[in-house]
Amino acid sequence: MGTDPRETPIYLDYNATTPVLPQVRDALLPFLDTHFGNPSSDHPYGRAAAEAVQRARQLVADLLGCAADEIVFTSGGSESDNWALVGRVWAAGSDRAHIITTVVEHPAVLNTCRFLERRGVAVTYLPVDGTGQVDPDDVRRALRPETVVVSVMHANNEVGTLQPIAEIAAICRQAGVPLHTDAAQSVGKVPTRVDDLGVDMLTIAGHKLYAPKGIGALYVRRGTALEPLIHGAGHEGGRRAGTENVPWMVALGAAAALAHPTLETEAARQQALRDRLQQLLEEKAGGVTLNGHPTDRLPNTLNVRFAGIDGNALLTAVPEVAASTGSACHAGETEPSAVLLAMGIPPAEAVGAVRLSLGRLTTEDELERAAEALAAGVARLRAR
Repeated sequence: MGTDPRETPIYLDYNATTPVLPQVRDALLPFLDTHFGNPSSDHPYGRAAAEAVQRARQLVADLLGCAADEIVFTSGGSESDNWALVGRVWAAGSDRAHIITTVVEHPAVLNTCRFLERRGVAVTYLPVDGTGQVDPDDVRRALRPETVVVSVMHANNEVGTLQPIAEIAAICRQAGVPLHTDAAQSVGKVPTRVDDLGVDMLTIAGHKLYAPKGIGALYVRRGTALEPLIHGAGHEGGRRAGTENVPWMVALGAAAALAHPTLETEAARQQALRDRLQQLLEEKAGGVTLNGHPTDRLPNTLNVRFAGIDGNALLTAVPEVAASTGSACHAGETEPSAVLLAMGIPPAEAVGAVRLSLGRLTTEDELERAAEALAAGVARLRAR
């Protein structure tokens, strides 16, 4: 007998990771055994693998609206972010290199910037407003003659706020500075066509897109100078050495192919469910405040805080819901999310935040049950 879905936690943590969809799994499996060849080998086994990699590259390129040779497969979002920043600094060859980024970036960007700072690179960290957005004029004011790259995420992983990337790109283009965006959270959820955004580099993380963990890509616009991080043979057009992870590349291509034709309809479905969940929580729990931009936000992301409630305590008290907070618990004390603090939310309120992120498999029935469980948990904690 199968497990009753009502006996398993309701998964509302799609921004953390997504399941591998059956179609994606079915696409990759033949390349674990039947088509196991090395793509660099000049025989039928190798050629079959090489052709599969090129098909996958084209599928990812189709989703982004770029040329296939502008897609470089990586091990994931973190490697792509590292490469975009470190590779640009190395390619510039300047002792006075300067980077512009924001205070709400993913650690893969922020910690790379700190690494580079320890090696003499200057970094400007731009603030955000109360919704989590950066002011494009702040980018303009921060530019210097020695600026080698600007990195601003497309969508925030915690609150879902979308940044005005096209406006920032126009400013960067005028200054002749490449713009990188971490689009790990937005690819497959909202349009991310690189010419519309105007970006020169864009990060993809496969496990946010219903592909496995351990695969990603970096879009690199033709003409963008980028020094490789990984040296060896001439894989990925000489830009990233290492024998190709063919099954996982095929999986990312399959995930991109699934996302492409249903992007608008699935975004609308998830947004309607997300807004319904917020309404239910406001009705049943009360004292609910939205974190993030009310409209310029990922359609699947709802980050809210409950008055008088610790978010970690709430999720512990409601095991029926698998979600997350932006907070970290150290030695029994909850530290509020740095993103929420950067948005000006007081620490005592920020610790009440819970991130509920929906996905392709989320149903209305699940959200009804999740709202009931969370409201009951809030009531129990307030009663204490």
